[in-house]
Amino acid sequence: MKTNQAKKRESSQQYKVIEEAELLPFLLKNMKKNSRNSVKSILTRGQVFVDGRSITKHNYKLHVGQQVEILSNKTALNESMITGLTILYEDDAIIVIDKEAGLLSMAAKNKDEKTAFSEVSSYVKKQNPKDRVFIVHRLDRDTSGVLLFAKSEEVKMKLQDNWEEMAKERIYTALVEGNVKREKGTVKSWLKETRTFKVYSNPTDNGGQLAITHFRKVRHNQRYTLLEIELETGRKNQIRVHMEEIGHPVVGDKKYGSSVNPLKRLGLHATSITIVHPVTAEVMKFETEIPSAFINKAL
Repeated sequence: MKTNQAKKRESSQQYKVIEEAELLPFLLKNMKKNSRNSVKSILTRGQVFVDGRSITKHNYKLHVGQQVEILSNKTALNESMITGLTILYEDDAIIVIDKEAGLLSMAAKNKDEKTAFSEVSSYVKKQNPKDRVFIVHRLDRDTSGVLLFAKSEEVKMKLQDNWEEMAKERIYTALVEGNVKREKGTVKSWLKETRTFKVYSNPTDNGGQLAITHFRKVRHNQRYTLLEIELETGRKNQIRVHMEEIGHPVVGDKKYGSSVNPLKRLGLHATSITIVHPVTAEVMKFETEIPSAFINKAL
């Protein structure tokens, strides 16, 4: 993330702070031609810089003499990228990102390897060296999409301890092999991981974890099907195992039965998550665009 911008960018607006205020009210006062929702979106997308530093907190405290700059959406997109991810939303309690495929969520064996956790942690420390982040859930290295972080251990525990109630909806998009005949369906089984770290599915309780996956066909051709998948439970490798079980493995997933790799990556994307905010109790939905390569392969 670029944190120091010495000169005014093209396609930007600048305002001088003449009295102390919180950032969102300041923007609403100075951007009267924009609706409240529009201003909030501009702030959330990372288009607002204070003294050259990207700020997304609505209640960020402004001081007299500071410079506030609002970038055009295109310029902001170019500057809001951290390696391998984009910040979708941030407040005092949580950070939501869009993770690229190929980036580990955390805990890399190679200590020098960048992870989503290390990148987000570095980002918050640039704003305040004492700030920390805590990962709430994980995505496989080769799965892209929405990933949630907490800004305190208390918030992390509240989310994790009540995950089934707090996570109202989790939607994924999967590109799978073959033409799935059913328009929609549900896979229910018990999943158990072996010592070789492969997860196996069993139709009856084998001492593993109950896993329930709902799927809906979006589009297809004879080679591939694009599925919208809703998780009722969130087990390790759940979607990948269940897609293999119905005879249509996720493309690029050699571990779970795929023999093709047309995307040069795993055909799995965490499209959206709807949660109850751990502090405000507001129901919030965070979503990303489905990778165009997924859609094109199923045309």
